Amino acid sequence: MDPMMKWLLIGVGGVLVIASTIGFILRLTVKTIAGKRTVANLNARIKAWWVMVAVFALALWFDAAGACILFAIISFLALREMLTLAPTRRADHHTMFWTFFVMIPIQYYLVYIRWIAMVEIFIPVYCFIFLAIRSALTGDYKNYLERMAKMQWALFICVYCISHAPALLMLELPTRPSWGPLMWLVIVVQMSDVLQYCWGKMCGKHKVAPHISPNKTWEGLIGGVLTATGLGVAISALTPFRWGEAAIIAFVVAMLGFFGGIVMSAIKRDAGIKDYGQLIEGHGGMMDRIDSLTFAAPIFFHIVGYWFTVR
Repeated sequence: MDPMMKWLLIGVGGVLVIASTIGFILRLTVKTIAGKRTVANLNARIKAWWVMVAVFALALWFDAAGACILFAIISFLALREMLTLAPTRRADHHTMFWTFFVMIPIQYYLVYIRWIAMVEIFIPVYCFIFLAIRSALTGDYKNYLERMAKMQWALFICVYCISHAPALLMLELPTRPSWGPLMWLVIVVQMSDVLQYCWGKMCGKHKVAPHISPNKTWEGLIGGVLTATGLGVAISALTPFRWGEAAIIAFVVAMLGFFGGIVMSAIKRDAGIKDYGQLIEGHGGMMDRIDSLTFAAPIFFHIVGYWFTVR
């Protein structure tokens, strides 16, 4: 294992050990019913993070192939959750077969073989046209535009946007480990989520979007984003960024992570559900866990690809 990767995993493991210890102490000391409920949710989240970190580390052990397989599975599960909210009909089943079992594998295969130009246009151009034609040929035109729009949206969010995360491994970067930017992105965005949650619980009073995401507060947003920005600077050795660049980019991706979460929450509220699923204890479904990556991953990929790759 790369020495930097080893120390990074030790650091993440140390943070999880501290979090688990705090959760254990809180479970023994908190007495109120509301407090016990909050602590139980916190401990469930920590347990889930142990599993997610282990799976992510195992995927990176196998380098690009492992990352592509992991994110393909993530896209598959997230797409399934999104499409359960869509008004599909029997005629859409054949179209969805192409989406799940053809387009997802092809997109991640294109990432794996480093055909970046095709990664960028395969779904927006070829899949967009093919799905529209395939659905129309079924002859079922009832709510066609609504059904097709939601299917296309789900494909863009769950596959196209998320596939930009492992695509970071394919960029040629100067004197840095290939997995560095991917790890940096995941740590900054996911920790921004966690830190916004913590800051919001500690001092959150003013709601950002009470009708969409009632638990998100301005105090949590500001504290979480600024803390995540500092974290991005602290681990900038994983990237080709200088400290000032790391601060700006970390702030951008943390904010994009926040907006991704807000947009995905708006979809849930419109559908009348709290979570996309129950796959991950304490977190909800897969889409609930990766919502912050949906907007952050493609923008971060283009930032790194345009300004920091070897030319």
